[in-house]
Amino acid sequence: MKYYIIAGEASGDLHGSNLMAELLQVDPNAEFRIFGGDRMAAHPKTTLVKHISEMSFMGFVEVAMNLRAISKNMNDCKNDIEQYHPDLVVLVDFPGFNLRIAKFAKSIGLKTAYYISPKVWAWNKKRVFEIKKYIDKLYTILPFETEFFKKYDYEVEYVGNPLKDAIGAYSYDADFRKNNHLDDRPILAILPGSRKMELDKILPNMLLSAKDFKNYQVVIAGASNLPEEYYHKFDTAGFKMIFGKTYDILANAELAMVTSGTATLETALFSVPQVVCYRANALSVKIARMLVDIKFISLVNLIMDDKVVTELIQEDCSPEMISKELLKIEKGKSEREVMLAKYDVLLKKVGDAGASARAANSMFEFIK
Repeated sequence: MKYYIIAGEASGDLHGSNLMAELLQVDPNAEFRIFGGDRMAAHPKTTLVKHISEMSFMGFVEVAMNLRAISKNMNDCKNDIEQYHPDLVVLVDFPGFNLRIAKFAKSIGLKTAYYISPKVWAWNKKRVFEIKKYIDKLYTILPFETEFFKKYDYEVEYVGNPLKDAIGAYSYDADFRKNNHLDDRPILAILPGSRKMELDKILPNMLLSAKDFKNYQVVIAGASNLPEEYYHKFDTAGFKMIFGKTYDILANAELAMVTSGTATLETALFSVPQVVCYRANALSVKIARMLVDIKFISLVNLIMDDKVVTELIQEDCSPEMISKELLKIEKGKSEREVMLAKYDVLLKKVGDAGASARAANSMFEFIK
């Protein structure tokens, strides 16, 4: 079968890659054309059409400033899909782009599947009707999403969270510290995100905060989708920068400061106490606060429907506040133990591994 898979950011590349691996298990003759990243592109019989580094724009103002590039990406994608005419168009998260592609794909008679449902429960709930119209198969990964869609008489498939697959596939590297010239001091991990906007707005404050923790080794998880040179403008002197080894960093970390996104859940699943950070263009945040109907921004708190981790947003995301909150969850502190206990409950809520395989089997049966 021929699959056209579209992911627009690093987390989508990870989940898209794991899905492709499972599709190859049930459909050894599978061929792929993709909008994705290095992980997805590494699979056999795969043609990379556009890399995620050309696609990831986040925030209302940032999107408006890059409309020309986004429009070109959209047109390139539509033209390529029409020419390739796949058996299934698979959309991975990235709703602003992918819902428009879904509409186009249906208009030319193609089947569509959406893996990692758009977060319509957070804002603009009317998009559910658009999803029902243009998406043949919708796969949810958060336990509360299935109940949300039931209210709209839309049957979806809950497959579990694919991060359990990614973490389950991880093998602990006993030589990680030695190979990366790290000593035995506890590690304070910095996970600053994978978008340039995130790095520019958040990483400087993270680095300033990290200077307060002189008893720790500070290790920054560099994003593999960005060139190493992009980090040279930041004051990382005295800190260790390691690329493509986020899980190794988390497996060895004692504390973490994490940009809001998939990484917050990954950090929790590795049982690392964390402070969640987020800053963006002031106007984008102002618009988001008016439109978004959720109590929390981090996946950890959203899944638990409880304040498990502290979220420092915009003006609260200062070096002083980050340091203050990190100090509360150091080893021996009661708030750390409470957080770790809630992580144990979260682990059960996320469910068992196998999300990628369940989704792949369902997709193949749908088009077979």
